This record gives sequence, C-alpha cells and structure tokens, in this order.
Amino acid sequence: MLVQLQIENVAIIEKLIISMSKGFNVLTGETGAGKSILIDSLGALLGSRISRELIRSGANKATVEGIFLYENNEIDTLLESYGIEPQEDGTLIISRTFTEYGKNICRINGSLVTVSVLKEIGEKLVDIHGQHDNQSLLRPETHIEILDLYAGSELEKVKNEYKTVLEGYRALNKRLKSLTGEDRERERTMDMLRYQIKEIERAGIYPGEDEELEQQSRILSHAEEIISSFSKAYSWIYGDDSYEESALDKVSMSVNAIEEVENIDSQYGSICTSLREVEEKLKDISTEMRYIRDSIEYDPEVHKSIEERISLIQELKRKYGETIEEILKFLDEAKKRLDEMERSEEIIENIKKEICEKEKILHKLCEKMNGIRKEYGKKLSENITRELSELEMPKTRFEVMIESRPEDGFTEDGTDKVEFLFSPNIGENLKPLSKIASGGEMSRVMLGIKSIIADIDAIPTLVFDEIDTGVSGRAASKVGEKLKSVARNHQVICITHHAQIACLADNHYLIQKEEKAGRTLTNVEWLDQQGRENEITRLLSGEHATETARNLARELLNQVQ
Repeated sequence: MLVQLQIENVAIIEKLIISMSKGFNVLTGETGAGKSILIDSLGALLGSRISRELIRSGANKATVEGIFLYENNEIDTLLESYGIEPQEDGTLIISRTFTEYGKNICRINGSLVTVSVLKEIGEKLVDIHGQHDNQSLLRPETHIEILDLYAGSELEKVKNEYKTVLEGYRALNKRLKSLTGEDRERERTMDMLRYQIKEIERAGIYPGEDEELEQQSRILSHAEEIISSFSKAYSWIYGDDSYEESALDKVSMSVNAIEEVENIDSQYGSICTSLREVEEKLKDISTEMRYIRDSIEYDPEVHKSIEERISLIQELKRKYGETIEEILKFLDEAKKRLDEMERSEEIIENIKKEICEKEKILHKLCEKMNGIRKEYGKKLSENITRELSELEMPKTRFEVMIESRPEDGFTEDGTDKVEFLFSPNIGENLKPLSKIASGGEMSRVMLGIKSIIADIDAIPTLVFDEIDTGVSGRAASKVGEKLKSVARNHQVICITHHAQIACLADNHYLIQKEEKAGRTLTNVEWLDQQGRENEITRLLSGEHATETARNLARELLNQVQ
C-alpha cells in the first residue's frame, strides 16, 4: 500500500507530503484545489507519460517520491530480475525527477531504473481509475483479462499449458518460414554456407594450433639469441675445446676431494653424496641444453610459413569466432544448416506434420478454455448484474459475450473474443458496453467488477479519481458502500465531491489552495472529527453552511460510527 507521497514543484504544488493508511482514504476539496494533481503525480511516479507543463512555473524540475509496503513475492522476483535488492520489511521507495528539458531520473530503493521498469513495477502496486478513463472497460480487448482473472486457477492451469504449446507452434512456423523462403534467396544462402564450410575445412585448423604457432614464431624470431645463450651456458657447465675448467670439472674435483675424508665423519659423507647428485644433475642439464641448442635451426622459409598460417587463422577468427573452438562450432552449425536446406523438402514435410499436430492440441485447449470461460462468464454476468442493482441500476442487464474465432488464429489468450454487453433500460437490446454506457454507468460497472474480484486482485492499492461523477443521492451512497467494501481487502484512495461517500472514510484529507507571496499553493490536511464535520457540511451546502446541513453532516458521521 501507499504509505507516503511527497511532491515538489508539480503544477501549483510547491512541496507537499501526504501520509496514507490502509482502508478507505477519501480526498475532498474545491474544484481546482489540486486533487487531480495528486493523482497525476502518483501516475507519474508509477511510470505514466508526463508533460513538461506539469512542472511548477519558475522551477526547472519536479520530483515525486513514494513509500510503499507490499507482501507480493512476484514483486520481489521482479525487483531481483532488475538487480534491485528487496527490503526484508517489504518497503519500496520509488522516486522520479523530471526536468523541463525532458530528462527523467527514476530510482527504486536507490537504484537507477528506466521509466518502463517503473511502469512495470508500478502496475503491480497501484491501479488508478479516473472519471474519464475507465480504461479497461473502454477497451474490449481487456475484457478477456477481467474474465480470466475471475475464472482463477481453473482457467490459468489450462492457459499455461496452451501457452507452452503455442510457443512451440510459433517456433515451428518460424523455422518453416526460413526453409520456404524465395528460391533465389535460398540458393544465395546455400552458396554462402558452402563457401564458409570449404574455407574453414581447407584451413585444417585444430584446437590449440594458434597457441603452438605463436610459440614457434617467438622461438624462430629469437633463434640467434637462444642458440648463443645455450652455447655459452653449455660451455660454462660442461666445457669446450679450451683448456679452462668447466663447472662440471670443478664439481667432479670437489667430489674427489671430499671422497678422501668422507669416512671420517658421517656429515662429510652426506656432503659427498649431495655433490655427486649435483654432478649428475649438471650432466642432465648440460645434455638438455645441448639438445635445445642443436635442435634450433633458423629457416626463413619455415618462419614465413608459420607467420602466414597465423595470419590465416586470424582471418578466420575475424569472420567466424574469437577462438578456434568458436570457429569449429560455427563450422558444425553451418554444416547442419546446409544439410537442412539441402534436405528442405523432407524437413518441411516433417515440420508441417508437427505444426498440424500442435494445431490439433491448441484447438482442444482453446475449446477447453472456451468452456471454462462460458461457465465463469455466466457467473460474472449474474454477479455484476446483482452488483449494479445494489448500485441503484436495477433495470440493467449485463452479459459477458464469448465468441470463439478460430479463423482469426491463435493469440496469447486462445481463439476467444470476449466483450461486455450492456443494456441500461428494459426493452433495449444488449449492446457493447464501451459504446453506450454513460460516464456514471461506466463508473458503477467498474466498481461492481472491482467489488467482485477484490479477493483475487493482487494489486494492493486502488485509486478512484471522481469515478462517482454522474451519480447522486442514493446511488452515491451505494457507491460509497461498495468502495468501503473493497477497502476491506485493499487500500482505497478516492477523490470525491459526495458527502455520502466522504462520510464513510477511514481517513479523510482536505485538499485546499491558498495564496502566499503572490503564488498559489496547494496543501493537504488530515481531518479530525470536527474537521470532517465542517468539510461534509461544505459538501452538502457549499461555502454558505447552514445549520440544517451541519446537522445532516453530523448525522451522517454518527450513522457510520
């Protein structure tokens, strides 16, 4: 739920902080006081599109920040997918700053995010319904979403199975399309694959070859230095044709000298043994050095061929992969693809058979979804008709029309088309709700739907911006009672001009504007019992309060208590 909303430099709001509680929260105030600005600011915080005109005159940027509490594991999963660490207490701090130059800075729990991420998470936190935009009812394509939510897990299970099959079905169609492209384009692709395969196979590369060649090139590039160094070291250790004593000679002489006294003390014998080991080690080392020295022979032609080989491998890497392993993987994939294209007729036939099988499964699942939707559509029609009757629309007929349209192809929801039909008066035919319902009727239909799905709707906060427009008297009282009922399972925030609704609030806020230093400012005041009585009196009688209106306001509040 929304715990706190802070707004700076938005329209006529300089700086405003409003704290919200669970239950039924009502905002009232004179027209133009800034009530809808609060809702626009909340919408901006949740990722809605905003205009630079919303920035307060004289300011170069505006900021909205909200603190939310939630108990939805789906939100935790979503946060983690964007690298945002969820708080253990379920707190979510969201902020959005927008400038006159169109720049947006959005943060969730301190982490920078895009507006689209803000919108994705915001849709799971708050559902806003305005007096002019009962959006889900005005767009028939969303009616199926409402019905499917009402149908619950029974439909969801079948729908998930359908989506899995649909994913495979679409993948097969995509593959089929790639195999049945234009003949000329297909031949070009096959020629290119043959060239690539031939080029890689002709090179005859193998894993690790590039490293071996680099090492050989380094040795040949420094052949003269290596031979010279090993020759010197060999002569110093093993000796040469000169009469100078080598290191090995001196070690041998040392062994002979110690051997003369090694029996006198065990320590001498140990030293003699160590010297013999050194002598043997030096012989092994000198043999290895002589082998290395004699095995290196600089050949310009060999060096040139190695460098050319290295260049060839580098060219293949540039085209087909950063490593030899990646090049060889590319080769395997190219062979498979060429094989598929050369055997395309056989493969195409097999794919078509698979598509046909999946179509049969999809049609069966669509029929199953259609049956479930019809069952729940009937229940939803009856429940909404009952809700509308309780909202002072007793003559209204409401029906969920479900039409199977397999000829339109498979969509994410199957082959069903769902639309809400509506007839406000006896004797009138049912017609699409989006075309004939008035603003007030549409508002009550939306409220009826929210009342029905309140227990299964996972969105914690519902905002109603003057959706009671067009209703009055007893109907307004019924709207208030429904809002109060929905508030048992959700935090409800409602802007209203009706005393019958305001008196039912768990928390009542007064939005008013004042002039200060030649500027108009909006502020919010939480109303105590006396403040509520005064505001409800104003709602009943306008600015000129009468005693009758005050008594009625007091009576309304007492009845609620």
